[in-house]
Amino acid sequence: MVILTDKILYRNFRLIDGTGKIPVEDAYFIVENKKIVKVGKIEDLKNSDKVKEVDLSGKTVMPGLINSHVHITMEPVGDPVSIMLKESDAKTALRGTANLKKHLLSGTTFFRDLGASNGIDFDLRDAVNEGLIEGSQFVTSGRCLTMTGGHGWFIGREADGVDELRKAAREQLKAGADLIKIMATGGVMTKGVEPGSPQLSMEEMEAAIIEAHKAGKKTATHAQGTQGIKNAVLAGIDSVEHGIFLDDEVIELMVSKGVYLVPTLVAPYFIVKNGVEAGIPKFAVDKSNYVMKYHWESFRKAYKAGVKIAMGTDAGTPFNLHDGAPHELKLMVECGMSPMDAIVASTKSSADLLGVLDDYGTLEEGKHADFLILNENPLDNLDTLFNLDSVYKLGKKVR
Repeated sequence: MVILTDKILYRNFRLIDGTGKIPVEDAYFIVENKKIVKVGKIEDLKNSDKVKEVDLSGKTVMPGLINSHVHITMEPVGDPVSIMLKESDAKTALRGTANLKKHLLSGTTFFRDLGASNGIDFDLRDAVNEGLIEGSQFVTSGRCLTMTGGHGWFIGREADGVDELRKAAREQLKAGADLIKIMATGGVMTKGVEPGSPQLSMEEMEAAIIEAHKAGKKTATHAQGTQGIKNAVLAGIDSVEHGIFLDDEVIELMVSKGVYLVPTLVAPYFIVKNGVEAGIPKFAVDKSNYVMKYHWESFRKAYKAGVKIAMGTDAGTPFNLHDGAPHELKLMVECGMSPMDAIVASTKSSADLLGVLDDYGTLEEGKHADFLILNENPLDNLDTLFNLDSVYKLGKKVR
């Protein structure tokens, strides 16, 4: 009897497929050549092939998490910016390599990086895809586009005026960016700027967005203040990161234009939780203390209004760990999102935002076999995501 070792049948588990449908009990799927080739209820399985079988009785299976906002080269200590400003590119690349594995082993099998310097993110992305290093696959923006002295200037391409923004976007695309990130407002981690203050103008952002869309690439904006968010949405942005000060008009615009919100609730949360005692700059703690209540309320309003939401953590900011994505799901649920919607935001919706939904984000036939095996049902207990049984990437068990 011949056993087809390149084909594996996983059976007898609860399936949460990422689509938002009711979980399937006593499910199965077959993995072959890194993909799911068949999925359904075990009672309907008709398979004459003799294949290797894995019995997952008592387990729950769901797609790997997809984190839509990561800074893979940032170290989540009290003052990550000070490290970035003084260390060599080689050390930063080694740091990114270590962080990649943390994401993968903790269940984030794909992510989007939104800001790194000197092309290190491009090399890390390519190294993962070529099999040189182990880690989650990801798409990346390269340097963010910011005004002179604007938020994130330390990992940004400073540019002023429509023509400079157009050229800056073209530079990142030439360098290998999968998307363009734009800084619409001030933020928490840059000294001397205010989170609610507009920075790049609508016209400046529009120039960069047009260049990205011409190249078939998506765009994201760091946007915290109301006017800056509105400017970015009207300029044609694809996703709003953070969205701290959302009003009804902006929410309505986001719904009508299909713009995603990536809330990153954990970013200010961990700054406030750890405080200056942990080495976080006082200006960052003060700003986080101010914005957090508005942040949570804006998320609640956006979710209730039907804004599309994708999960992102801003991993790499202070004490916002590269293996901590489940914290974001828990905060989204604490703010009123259903556990199922939080899982969809962290799988299917994130894959849609990243432009990889054809291959990732749900456990359906023809998709890549990125999945998690859990000891409990996450719809009942999201903490099970901190204690994974197993992680599979492209059909290979990595944990």
